[in-house]
Amino acid sequence: MLYKRIRELRKERFLTQMQIAEVLKCSQRVYSNYECGELDIPTDVLIKLADFHKISIDYLLNRTDKKN
Repeated sequence: MLYKRIRELRKERFLTQMQIAEVLKCSQRVYSNYECGELDIPTDVLIKLADFHKISIDYLLNRTDKKN
């Protein structure tokens, strides 16, 4: 799964897909598709996710194991 870390981060904070979707201003279905890897996450959404979780985009993309 390409974006498995976004699911892990969401679950670590006990958040629902709907709650994250509200932060990103998208539907729960679109966010679910991001988590499943069915949709590529646009750059602006990656930035919002990284800012929200206070982590690096490289961490989200599995390019590093360091969160910051």
